[in-house]
Amino acid sequence: MNTFFHLKSCSTCSRIIKDLNLPRHVIMHEIKSEQISEKQLHNLKDLAGSYEALFSKRAQLYKSEGLKDKTLTEDDFKYYLLKHYTFLKRPVLVYKNQIFIGNSAKTVEAAKAFIQTNE
Repeated sequence: MNTFFHLKSCSTCSRIIKDLNLPRHVIMHEIKSEQISEKQLHNLKDLAGSYEALFSKRAQLYKSEGLKDKTLTEDDFKYYLLKHYTFLKRPVLVYKNQIFIGNSAKTVEAAKAFIQTNE
């Protein structure tokens, strides 16, 4: 599953897409128009190690629904990730069974280097 999970309206995701120069065989999965399935989320969790690693605590819904004041379990993280696309920390790149989560410079550089050496 070589897939790039992103939000089309996110300028950061767009910038990263250009920066990574993704190979043609990478599937572009726009998370707002095509919700992530439970099976896809499970596969992402297996690569990431936890649902929490995929969860964005910067999402506006995280604060507006009062989630920041609760202690969330892995089941809670899974529930919210399936409930609404904004809870996914983005972008998420899965390439040759490696996962890169988020938009930090370190993560983007690691993804870029991995793609270049595994092309």
